[in-house]
Amino acid sequence: MPQKDPDTSASYGLRNKSNRPRAIRRLVIWYRRNAAVTTLVDTAASSASVAGNVAGSVVSSAGSVVTSAGSMAGNMLQPLVFDPLRRLQGGDIDSEKTSFQDRERIWIAVDGMGGDHAPSQILDGCLQSLQRLPLGIKFVGEIEKVVEAAKQSGLSELLTEAIDAGQLELVPSGPSVGMDEEATAVRKKRDASINVAMDLVKKQEATAVYSAGNSGALMASAIFRLGRLSGIDRPAIGALFPTKDPGQPVLVLDVGANMDCKPAYLHQFALLGNIYSRDVLQTNKPRIGLLNIGEEACKGNEVSLQTYELLNQEKRFYFAGNCEGRDVLSGEFDVVVCDGFTGNVLLKFLESVGSVLLDVLRAELPRGRRGKVGSAFLRSNLKRIKKRLDHAEHGGALLLGVNGICVIGHGSSKALSVVSALRLAHSAAAHGVMEDLAELEKPPA
Repeated sequence: MPQKDPDTSASYGLRNKSNRPRAIRRLVIWYRRNAAVTTLVDTAASSASVAGNVAGSVVSSAGSVVTSAGSMAGNMLQPLVFDPLRRLQGGDIDSEKTSFQDRERIWIAVDGMGGDHAPSQILDGCLQSLQRLPLGIKFVGEIEKVVEAAKQSGLSELLTEAIDAGQLELVPSGPSVGMDEEATAVRKKRDASINVAMDLVKKQEATAVYSAGNSGALMASAIFRLGRLSGIDRPAIGALFPTKDPGQPVLVLDVGANMDCKPAYLHQFALLGNIYSRDVLQTNKPRIGLLNIGEEACKGNEVSLQTYELLNQEKRFYFAGNCEGRDVLSGEFDVVVCDGFTGNVLLKFLESVGSVLLDVLRAELPRGRRGKVGSAFLRSNLKRIKKRLDHAEHGGALLLGVNGICVIGHGSSKALSVVSALRLAHSAAAHGVMEDLAELEKPPA
């Protein structure tokens, strides 16, 4: 038999390797050139592994590159991804069902008719929360509409089981306050679902109240029926924002309850935020910041200057100084105080981050066939990133300063957001926030 020339054999092997399907080689090149994009999600490594099964050892090596870059990109994205539930309860919202004793359950009144997706999504969230949290639900709404919604959503059996187990009660109410109605409508519609829910808290038949309906109506109903805390002139809405540390949120208040504020109001917001951060978020010594245009004490308008003096002289909390806009998410502050106009603009701006980031990533993907291949791997992951960055997915915000625990949900809240908000309400009730808030004395003018 003729002997094969070793050089010829080696060259043959190289030619055989180079004759791999062109699509596979293009895929390998795409991964190598666009690792920074493909690894913006945690599952990019698994995508590379799938490609490796097709392309052999060549794509497997590319997968290792993607994996190493994935950890780096994950660290870059982590500051933006924050779930307040993990901070509050140290668990995952999608954990397995847990058994609770009836004596462990905290009763919460739920405005079942408030929100864009009420009552079906609100009811679905309540039923899920009963399986995951030590709660009892007093579901307030128009009974016929609630029963019909449960039937159409396939929740009738779960609803019946929860009622029979004594974990959920249906409380009848009249027509709800619409999202487009004025807050003063709560005076005319005395039997509206939000008013009935507030009365349950007032009569101590429930520890907290949750509503995804008209936030102005909820605030008005809380003031009229529960009243303000002693020493608090204006209640404030506090929202949790993400920081560089995913386990260390920052509480921003007010984010919409008071458009114009006096220095005394901002001082009171700082007192409320300090107690909330200490009791619920378990921050040992909350760092209070005043949102301003500069770090120096001499910066800002007249209200900011006067507020700075009040906060700087306060002995009941630690005032860390002015907080510039770029420092809100830095993790250097635990509580940031501002008027409701500024806070609401900040909140809405943060809500847009998820969609904008997704659009930017889409624009950075290569066009043509390579872009289609990459998009196929990344589409679902990028949508999950947007969802995790969407503030509406994190439940709701606490209305601080009224004589009761009130959680305001996003108007577009669905079942997952409802569970998140109810967990927030449970955490506030379980940590005795109201007892500490009731001890506040009227601050100096």
